[in-house]
Amino acid sequence: MRTNKLTYEQLVEQFKQELMADEEQVAQIELRMEERLASHLDKQKQA
Repeated sequence: MRTNKLTYEQLVEQFKQELMADEEQVAQIELRMEERLASHLDKQKQA
């Protein structure tokens, strides 16, 4: 029976990559939220 155990270093590296991907997504979401807020505030100013 073969077990595909990752080494500790591989696990840490994989975890880091997943975290970085999450950070990227969070940054994109924050950017979108800021854009939405800005356009909402612009509409209020025009009204």
